[in-house]
This record gives sequence, structure tokens and C-alpha cells, in this order.
Amino acid sequence: MGQKDGEKPGSRSGAIVRVSSASTHLPDVANRAIGDHLVRAGLFDAETLEAVTEEVSRTGDSFFQTLRKMGVVASSDLVNFLAQTYRMNVVDLSRIDPPDDDALRQVPQEYLTQHGMLLISLHGKRAIVAVSDPSKLGPIDDLRFSTSWQIETVVGDAEEISRVGRQFYSRLTGLDAEASLEQGFEQTDDSEVSRAEAEVVDEENLERVSDEAPVIRVVNLLLSEAGRRGASDIHIETSEKLLRIRLRIDGMLHELMRPSYKLRHAIVSRIKLIAGLDITERRMPQDGQVRLKFTSGRVCDFRVSVMPFRHGEKVVIRILDASSLQTDMTRLGLDEGELTLLRRAIHQSNGLVLVTGPTGSGKTTTLYSALTELNQGSVNISTVEDPVEIDLPGTNQCQVNAEIGLTFSHVLRSLLRQDPDIIMVGEIRDFETAEIAVQAALTGHLVLSTLHTNDASSTITRLTTMGVDAHVLADALRLILAQRLVRKTCLHCRRAFIWEKTACLDAGMSEEEYADGQTMKGMGCQECSQTGYKGRVAVYEFLRVTKKMRDAILDGRNASDLERTAVNEGMHTLRKSALKKFAQGLTTLEEVLRVTRAD
Repeated sequence: MGQKDGEKPGSRSGAIVRVSSASTHLPDVANRAIGDHLVRAGLFDAETLEAVTEEVSRTGDSFFQTLRKMGVVASSDLVNFLAQTYRMNVVDLSRIDPPDDDALRQVPQEYLTQHGMLLISLHGKRAIVAVSDPSKLGPIDDLRFSTSWQIETVVGDAEEISRVGRQFYSRLTGLDAEASLEQGFEQTDDSEVSRAEAEVVDEENLERVSDEAPVIRVVNLLLSEAGRRGASDIHIETSEKLLRIRLRIDGMLHELMRPSYKLRHAIVSRIKLIAGLDITERRMPQDGQVRLKFTSGRVCDFRVSVMPFRHGEKVVIRILDASSLQTDMTRLGLDEGELTLLRRAIHQSNGLVLVTGPTGSGKTTTLYSALTELNQGSVNISTVEDPVEIDLPGTNQCQVNAEIGLTFSHVLRSLLRQDPDIIMVGEIRDFETAEIAVQAALTGHLVLSTLHTNDASSTITRLTTMGVDAHVLADALRLILAQRLVRKTCLHCRRAFIWEKTACLDAGMSEEEYADGQTMKGMGCQECSQTGYKGRVAVYEFLRVTKKMRDAILDGRNASDLERTAVNEGMHTLRKSALKKFAQGLTTLEEVLRVTRAD
């Protein structure tokens, strides 16, 4: 059929809708002005605009990206607003035919996905590209420059652009990018992995089964889904006649699914293969890691731990997504006073600054944020880590390897001969490492490190119990920062909520702090998987080594006495810090009670 008048090449009739801009034209202005215009248009209220603006400042995302993420404006309303604002047309992607493969190959999928764009058609040098955020002119200009195309841009829904883009590019790889994780397991025939069912498995067959397409598809979908949901860990557990997969999201485990029990050996063996582990060894624990790049362009490191249990091997995969690691100190969730304390401590020329808390409490993020601020080029920064979790240009990072004797204490001793100004020790685990770190702090070096302790005051007793001399420790210490992560109320579904007064007072709030008891609570939505929580925020306690605190350390006081001294010197405990976040509506009373102990 011939092309109709006004119809765009490569699209079915009516796919691109002309939008009049006469009544609501708004030039390219600041986010605040656009937000005010949206308020005047009745799409949301001024209070919501303040929340959106605050989230933009916190995350660094674009204004429109934040609007979509928070779900405060319907997608269709936002698309129409953008079209009218930037005098562009709206595209209905459900009615678009994909360009041919040669056109798609001319521009990487990763580039388009990263910038929320989609190539709709290409005829000669004339291209039509759908964009989700017309305010971002740079990516289109770069595309125009690199391809010499004459580009017309149209506005589309961000999720639709992403979904249709995966469909278009799936033809080039032969993969169905729309297949869900559940479909991936359903499409894997049990008979294809039945050779791996018996407890005693033929090694040659098991390796071959692990390399077959169905198993590869299942594992790839599992890793991709975990990354998409923002999981920090994947647990693959085998019990009697049950294979269960759970994801740790925002510190809590959630069951993802229970695949066929017959898949257990093939899935575990596939993960072992990609992590460089021995698939024939099923009696001893093994550890490995692998780096994978997703089609979105995101690169993740996966740390794999395999351990034998009664009913089979359990696999735990820690997901280390460097792109999501926040290394800006102003975005750690610190208030102004706390940020001043931390900056004052790390900008001293010598001394020991310690960050404490359990595994998964955000200690690494805090340390890297401090190093990022200190990394100015005029100082020599060296780190000893296990493992190196993020590449920090301008620093010297060393990963320990206990198998060849490259321990924390060994590396730290050698580092002192490398003329360092600042040393970061991933963790103080023993007396030897602690002693060297303290001595380095006393001899003109700034030393940053972590310990696994319950609170700031118990860190001092832990070090003295290790054997560190109290007099030396009192002179070396500058600041101890204890921290925890509490889940945040979901921005998409949170509502005003009045909390029971007795429960709040029992938790440690004063009558004045309670006021009317109204803060926020997530009601549960699709965005937060009906939990009412999405994301986490840190709560802190800062123990400053003042003269009174130094005297208390020298007197050999216990942890309780040290905490009382610190509180008298102005320290806010973890519970008080969490209650402050609760009063601000950032978390809930249940989270405060779950994560922190009573003072």
C-alpha cells in the first residue's frame, strides 16, 4: 500500500499524533517553573512539587525522570504536557512497525536505552526518534553528529520506549527480551536437565547440561531480574524436594519463586561455571566472582558463595552495582551538623576515623564517599580492601589475598613504606591490623577503617579487648561513626498516618517530639511490591573523642559508661537518629524498632 498523506515512514496510520501547542506552550525553562506550571494545570499540588524537587536534589535524576519514578503524574498526562511544552508530536508505540535490522545496527541499543530514546524509522538519512525527556538535548545532538541523520523527535512514554526497544533489538540477538523470569523457567523442559537429577551426577553430563541454552536462559533471567528489582543478594536454597529462590531487597528477603526441583543441579552448576568454580566439587565451600554487562549498559559484579548443606548446595550471590553506589557525602542522609562532624574528622592530617556496623549497613558507601571528597590530587591515598568493590581513579587500591599471605596486616605494613597521606583499611579484623592502623594514625597518617560492632561505644572496648593499648588508642582516635540502614516509606504510595502515642513514647520519643503523631506510612503499591517501603536511608551516631571521652577511655570504662559520656558530650544514639527520620516521614516506627535497640 502507498503511504498516506501526513503518515510517517515506518509507522502505521495514526501512530504519531499532532499536538497543538498554542494554549500551553512553555519555553525551555528551569525545573521549578515547569513544576509551577504543572501545579497550575492541576496535575499535582505544591506540596508534591516540594517533594519532587527534594528528590531531584537528592538523586541527581532529571526532573521528568523523577516525576515518573515517584508516580505523581499519570504517564499519559506527562507525555501530553511534554509534547505541548516542547512543541513536539506524541507517538503511540503500540502502532509502530520496527525499523529493519540494518537501521537498528547503526546505533547501539545501550546508548538509546541509557538516554530513554528509540529509533522508530530510518529512510535514507531521515530518522524519527522517540524520546522520553525532550529537555535532554545532548544525546540527540550527539546522535545527529555521529550519524549525520536528519532527526525528527517525537515524545513517547518512558516505559513503552524501554519495552518496545527491547522488542526491536531482540530480533538481532535471537532472544525474546520480553520473556519474564517465570516464562523462562516454564520454557525449560525438565527432560532437558533430567540428567542432573540424581544425587550422584555424571560430571561430563552435568557440565554439558549447564551449557545448554535453557539453563543459560534461566540463570541469565534470574540475574537480570535481581538487578532490575534492586536486590543486593540472591539466595538459591535446596531443601528436601524444594528449590527456592529469594531476593534480598532493602535488607529483607522476599521469595521470588520455586522452580522445578529437577533444575537444582543444573542451575548451581551453571552459576559455578560463570564464576570460575569447580562444578565437580560439591562437598566443600567455594567462592568466586563474575562481572556481567546487561543490555542496558549497566555493569554489575557478582560475588558467588557456594556451600554444601544437608539437602544440597546453597548459593548466595552478592550483587555489587558500582553505578548505584552513592559516593557524594551530601547524599548520605546526614543532617548539617553530622556532615560537619564527619568533614572535620576526615580533613585532619592524622588520626583514626572508624565506621562501624553489621554487614550490609552501608559502611562501604560512607568510606568511599569520604575518600571521594579527599581525593583532590594533592594527597597519596592508598586502600587495602577485601574485595575492591568500586574503582576509585586517583587512588591506589590493593586487594588482599589470604591464600598467598597477602593479609590486611601484611599489606598495611608495606603501605607505610609507600609514603601515603591517607590509608583506608577495609576492615580491622585482628590485633596486628589494629595495632598497625593505630600506629599509622599516630605517625602523621589519616587512617579510615571499619569494624563490626553494635554501636560506637562498644568499638572502643572491642579494640582494647583485642589488645590495643588504651593510652595509644585514646591519642589516635578522632571519630567513631556507627550506622544502620532503615527502609524508606515508598514515595509512590505513602500517605499521612497518625501513630499511636504510647508506642511512640515507649520507643523513646518525647511528648514534644510526638506532637500530633502524624507522619507518613506506605500503603503498598506495585512499585514497592506491596511492602510500603522502597529504598533505604542511613541512621548514624557520632562519637567524638573529646577530652572527657579520652579520659574515660584511659580510665578503662565499659561500653555503657562510654556511651553515657558520649551522650553527655552531645552524641545522638542510633535510636534517636532513627526516631528523627521517623518524625520526618522517611521511615516508620516498625523500622525504628526493628533496626535499633532502646537506649
